[in-house]
Amino acid sequence: MGGVEWLVDAHGCDPERLRDRVSLQSLFDAVVAGLDLHPIGDAAWHQFPVTRGLTGLWMLKESHLAIHTFPEHASACINLFCCRPRPEWPWEERLTALLGATLVEVRSIERSYAPAARSRP
Repeated sequence: MGGVEWLVDAHGCDPERLRDRVSLQSLFDAVVAGLDLHPIGDAAWHQFPVTRGLTGLWMLKESHLAIHTFPEHASACINLFCCRPRPEWPWEERLTALLGATLVEVRSIERSYAPAARSRP
């Protein structure tokens, strides 16, 4: 095994928290601390002018952490890729506390770096 990638969808979130960079940076800080990750510099943020949704990206020594928020739909999409194994993280509990999520869907994908063996014709 190489690493792990999490694809997380949070629904029923508080739209104001999804528009607030400080709230989202607190989420990033919690993920990084909880999984012993190592940021490279500061997170980059972009706020969309109409919906005020945010996109954030934090480059990590282990790869990256990204979020896209959709306040108009009360939802957020999070992607965390780690190039080495990491323990599970309490996504549902934390997103409920930090974003007010009422439904959290988590998909975890094990990533390997070597191609699967192929048979030759």
